Amino acid sequence: MAIGVWISLFAYFALMIVIGLWAMRTSSATAEDYMLGGRALSPKVAALSAGASDMSGWLLLGLPGALYVTGLASAWIGIGLFVGAFINWIVVAPRLREQTVHYGNALTIPAFLANRFPTKAMPLRTVSAIVIVLFFAVYTASGLVAGGKLFESAFAGIFNFGGMTDYAAGIIITLGVVLAYTVVGGFLAVSMTDFVQGCIMMLALVIMPAVVLFGEGGGGFAQASETLNSVDPTLLSWTEGLTVIGWLSAVTWGLGYFGQPHIIVRFMAIRTVHEVGTARNIGMSWMGISLIGAIALGVFGRAYAVRNGLDIADPETIFIILADLLFHPLITGFLYAALLAAVMSTISSQLLVSSASLTEDFYRLFLRKEATDKECVNVGRACVVAVGLVAAFIASDPNSQVLALVSNAWAGFGAAFGPLIILALTWPRTNGAGALAGLIVGAATVMAWISLGWNGEFMGGPGVYEIIPGFIAAFIAIVVVTLATSDAGEYQHIER
Repeated sequence: MAIGVWISLFAYFALMIVIGLWAMRTSSATAEDYMLGGRALSPKVAALSAGASDMSGWLLLGLPGALYVTGLASAWIGIGLFVGAFINWIVVAPRLREQTVHYGNALTIPAFLANRFPTKAMPLRTVSAIVIVLFFAVYTASGLVAGGKLFESAFAGIFNFGGMTDYAAGIIITLGVVLAYTVVGGFLAVSMTDFVQGCIMMLALVIMPAVVLFGEGGGGFAQASETLNSVDPTLLSWTEGLTVIGWLSAVTWGLGYFGQPHIIVRFMAIRTVHEVGTARNIGMSWMGISLIGAIALGVFGRAYAVRNGLDIADPETIFIILADLLFHPLITGFLYAALLAAVMSTISSQLLVSSASLTEDFYRLFLRKEATDKECVNVGRACVVAVGLVAAFIASDPNSQVLALVSNAWAGFGAAFGPLIILALTWPRTNGAGALAGLIVGAATVMAWISLGWNGEFMGGPGVYEIIPGFIAAFIAIVVVTLATSDAGEYQHIER
C-alpha cells in the first residue's frame, strides 16, 4: 500500500481525534452538554451533522452497489429518501425543537415521549429505550461491516497475522477511532466531526463519478450509455422490470426519516427554532448533491467496469476498487477517508443516542435517580463503549451485507417511532395508551415481517419492504387506541 494512502488516512484519523479533544473542553460539564451539545448547534453544523449521520456507509457502498446490479430502478430509494428528508425538516424539525424544551427540556426521544404522555411515562420510556438500543446495535454493526469491507478490499493481506484478518482489523480500527472522539467529546464532538465528514463525503461523490465518466477509460455519457445498453438495456430504465410492489418498497424508505433518533436528535440541538429553515436548505442541498453522486457512481461505475474488464466480485466495493485504480495515492487515501467518514459519522451518532438512552432512560430512571451530571456523563461514556462492542460482535460475519443491515434497522426505527413522532407533534388528541400501542405494534410488525421472510418474498411475488406494513400498523394502532381511550390528566398537562 502506497505511503500516500497512509498519510491521508492518518491525517483524517488525527483530525477526528483533535476535534474530539477540543469539544471535550466545553461538552462534558453537564448531561445536556454531553448528550445534546447544550442545544447550541449552528444551522450549518446541524444540517450536515443530520445528513452525515443519516447517510452512513450505505451511501458509498450499499446504494452504489444496488445501482451497479439493478441500474436506475434502485435510484427510487434515493428519491424516496430525499422527499422523506424534506418533509421531515418541514413537519418534525421545528416542532420537535420547540416541544422537547416545552415538555421538561427532554434530552432524549424516550424522555420527550415520557414527558409528552405522563400517564404512560414509565412504559413508554422503557420500551422506546429498548427499541433504540436493540435496533441501533444492528444499525451500528452495518457501519462496522462497511469499515471491515474497506480494509478487506483496500489493504489485502496487510493485517493478516496472528489470527487477525483485514476485515477484523477494519472493524477494530474504525470502532477504535470513533470511540476515541465520541467518548471524550460527546455530542459536540460528534456533530463537529459530522460536519467535516459531510464535506469530505460530498466532495468524494462529486470527484469519483466525474473521473469515472470523463477520465481515462471513461468515455463520457454516450459511451457509458452504449456500454450499459449492450449489457442490459434495463440498467438505464427507471421503470422497466420494476413492479409496483418493488417501486413502493424503494420509495417508502423515505418514511423512515420521521423515526430515526440519531437524525431527529439534531433538530433538538439547533440553536433556535427560527434557524431550522436555514439548516433545512443547507441539509437538502448537501443531500441532493450526495445522492446524485452515489447514483451516478453505481450506474456509470458498472459501465467503466465492463469497458475496462474489471472483475467486481462484490458490487458494494465498487467505490473502493475505483478509488484505488483511478487516483494518486494521496487522493485515494482521501477517498478512503470519505468512506470512513460516512461510516464513522453514523456510528458515532448512533452510539451516542444509544448511550443517552441507557444513561437517562435506564441508569438515571431505575438505578440512581439522584445521579449527578458528572456521574451521568461518565456512565454515558461507558455505555458508548459497551454498545460499540456489541455492534462489533454482530458485525463479525464478513458476509454481512451493508444495505440489508441498514434496511432492517431503518425500517425498525421508522415504523416504531415515525408515526408516533408525527402524531405526538401534530395531533394533540394523541394519548399515552395510543403512543405505547403504536410503538410496540410498529416494532413488532417489522420484526415479525423480517422473521417470516416476507421482505424477500410475499404471497408468491416479490417481497414487501417491512417499513410499509410496520408504519401503517403503528399509525392505525395509535389512532384507534387513542380514540378508544381517554385521559383527561394528559390533556390538562398539554394545555399547561
